[in-house]
Amino acid sequence: MKKVVFENEITLYWEKEWSESTEITYSIFLNGKKVATTTKTHCSLTGLEADTEYSIYIDRGAAGSFNRIYEEKVRTSKKRNRIDVTKAPYNAVGDNKTLNTKKLQRAIDDCKAGETVYIPAGTYLSGALKLHSNMELYLDTGATLQGTACVEDYLPKIKSRFEGLSQQCYSSLLNMGELDENNYGYTCENIVIRGGGAIYGGGKTLMDNVIETETELLKDFLEQNAELVQSCDNPKVIPARARPRLINMSNVQNVVISNVSLGYGAAWNVHFVYSRNIVTYGCKIASMGVWNGDGWNPDSSEDCTIFDTTFETHDDAIAIKSGRNPEGNVVNRPTKNVWVFDCRGSRGVSIGSELSGGIDGVKMWDCSLKGGGGFFLKTSRKRGGYVKNVQVKDCKFGHLWITAKYGCNKDGEPAKTLTEVENLYFENVESYGWDMNYNTFEYYDRSALTVIGFDEPEHRFRNITFKNLKLYAGKTDVFPSVEIENVEKLTLENIENVHR
Repeated sequence: MKKVVFENEITLYWEKEWSESTEITYSIFLNGKKVATTTKTHCSLTGLEADTEYSIYIDRGAAGSFNRIYEEKVRTSKKRNRIDVTKAPYNAVGDNKTLNTKKLQRAIDDCKAGETVYIPAGTYLSGALKLHSNMELYLDTGATLQGTACVEDYLPKIKSRFEGLSQQCYSSLLNMGELDENNYGYTCENIVIRGGGAIYGGGKTLMDNVIETETELLKDFLEQNAELVQSCDNPKVIPARARPRLINMSNVQNVVISNVSLGYGAAWNVHFVYSRNIVTYGCKIASMGVWNGDGWNPDSSEDCTIFDTTFETHDDAIAIKSGRNPEGNVVNRPTKNVWVFDCRGSRGVSIGSELSGGIDGVKMWDCSLKGGGGFFLKTSRKRGGYVKNVQVKDCKFGHLWITAKYGCNKDGEPAKTLTEVENLYFENVESYGWDMNYNTFEYYDRSALTVIGFDEPEHRFRNITFKNLKLYAGKTDVFPSVEIENVEKLTLENIENVHR
């Protein structure tokens, strides 16, 4: 059992029972009184008093019998002092016209440990802001922190990592910590972002402006390295790597992002590198129209959780990463222990393709991400690294695709070994055999289940189990329902093929 505690709210979340296939009902009791019943593996108790002890227990029911899975006395946090950004000496203006960067940054800098920067209703234009340890950013209902589309508002550049490579990138709208791949500690910690409001970036306009600016700045480099440019997916790839994220966390621990709407960063939205214990829940993340508009990206990070979140993203809803050849192999810092549950909406979940540092321990359950995309484990002969111990249960996807033949991001020296993929388990999963075109937003047929390992016997994908799958065949016979190649120790149990 894990928990997030605020002054007026306690959110509990827990791992699903993997050994049982029946739907489980949980009853939540507060001070001896039953206050909620749910089949989900999380529950928020709201409207609580600050600095007050509550007795909480949860009963788990299966086949009519109840048993206790959790019992604890929990004290809510003390009431926090609020710094209202619209009051003196800050005087921020939420008119969607006034640039508030300096005013908001001053309020953030003045925020002491245990205090809250409070943004009331209104739309507050801003450039890059830097948060610090032991603070809360609270956006009230109706409040929007709106990033500008002006490139200069995201200077200075900072050391960051994009598509597996460390480089100087524009500062993100919200920034935490400082990137240091040699530092196994943390440069920033204990931050909360919550409140019911929204944080939106400059979107496609900012994306285009950054690419145009960087293309001009890199003109000589691009001309002198034509072969490198040609090895990329398109000529914009290298200048585009300098784009800011919406929220960037580097060497950070203990961050909660709760009950806010996020989106329209110039690239990825929530990105964290070399970080630990990042918890996101109750959010909406949108990025339609933004190239590389991923939603939530753990990158060489550990003990990270996302749940109860809705996605409408132009690229992967969730992309789990750990660096890319050659840098990812040298730095060699894996992503470990990721929970994804009760998420829904468009696109899907990707492991890779930047996985050269390794990925170990991904658990996913109760998700419906079938609006295009699916579950996508992607690597290539260049990547190296490993993926192991992945469990997926009670989920719906556009497709299941596990492949050693991913073709994007081909630049960079190859790893010395091939990616090791082993111990993957899927149970009670539906795959609809479709994907979505990024440009037209039209669906097209794809195999419902694809597993393609490496040709070499010693590097075949191994120990993969599919149990109780429902696979939907497409409208044509172009794509077979199932494609499997180069897998060792494969288990297929109770596979049902259905025509759409």
